[in-house]
Amino acid sequence: MTSNDNDHRGLLPAGLADLLPPDAAREARAIDIAIERFAAFGYERVKPPLVEFEESLLGGPGAALASQTFRLMDPVSQRMMGVRPDMTVQVARIAVTRLKHEPRPLRLSYGGNVIRVRGSALKPERQFAQVGTELIGVDSAEADAEAVLLAVETLRTIGVSDLTVDLNLPTLVAAVANGLNQPDETLGRLRRALDRKDEGGIAKAADDTKVAALFAGLLRAAGPADKGIAQLGALDLPEAAAAEAARLADVVKLIVAAEPDLPLTIDPVEYRGLEYQTGVSFSVFALKGREELARGGRYSAGYPEDGVSEPATGFTVYMDAVLAASEPPPERPRLYVGMGTRWDDAALWQAKGYAVVRAVVAAPEPRTEAKRLRCSHALIDGQAVPL
Repeated sequence: MTSNDNDHRGLLPAGLADLLPPDAAREARAIDIAIERFAAFGYERVKPPLVEFEESLLGGPGAALASQTFRLMDPVSQRMMGVRPDMTVQVARIAVTRLKHEPRPLRLSYGGNVIRVRGSALKPERQFAQVGTELIGVDSAEADAEAVLLAVETLRTIGVSDLTVDLNLPTLVAAVANGLNQPDETLGRLRRALDRKDEGGIAKAADDTKVAALFAGLLRAAGPADKGIAQLGALDLPEAAAAEAARLADVVKLIVAAEPDLPLTIDPVEYRGLEYQTGVSFSVFALKGREELARGGRYSAGYPEDGVSEPATGFTVYMDAVLAASEPPPERPRLYVGMGTRWDDAALWQAKGYAVVRAVVAAPEPRTEAKRLRCSHALIDGQAVPL
């Protein structure tokens, strides 16, 4: 038998991967930093299970993720269960059931792994770590702004600088169409034209030139937030749509007051990937790389189909993207100590920042053995000797 005979056992399904040293430690450290930042703003951590009954996991906002959910039969209850594809819906369930009597607004945080049936072209990973917060029980511009500002501060604390935020109103297009009494078929055509950023297609999709002009105005509002908000304010929007645009303007004002140098853009017609959002939503990117680091926004927590629903907002940080966008911290120096070294002597060197690697087999040459074990130093004559 050769040493490579078992290599095939290291193969994993597409979209799944082992996280090896030092990346696993980096991710764990970043998650701890994020959870501590959330706690500093009053968010208390909850820990939902990896699997739960299908009707709970896929009810309410979870319905948008039904096609991405792995299912299995519970051999105990003989009921169908789902493996979580997202943790937001689980935290919302906890809020409206186990914590329904707690005072609102309720601030909760979470961290854990999720798995999905398939990845995407931009994000082929099917299992990844999420951390995030949910602010449940209040519907205000201040709550929307808090979610954005906390996401930005958390990413900076982890080590990602030069961020930009893109704000969306995923329900705005439907609100405009409903206010103008446009049929679903017309709305579908307009959606496709807006997705393509195609003004000519908008004119063809709409049956009325005024309707086409209004939707073209929504498309032109995409871009820097200050100009986009002014353009939205100049449009003659139906009442419900105008209220959504006004909320977005309020949120932008609050964010700018707190972070005047933070680059902000808006895209009021974007809705893909935001199917369960009900109001102001956002994505955070690094200026270098443009990979989405965090996503969040307003939604309904609970189960509207059962008459149980609360306004909520929050965000999720995607740890794999964050680690790719941040500089790795300096590696902890590793100190090799020979056999016979007292166990409690390790504390002295650990206090100085070393990871202590104890010899568990005799080695004639400590320097050679230390290098073999990837140590940066060896304890020789009571001194940490660099290698």
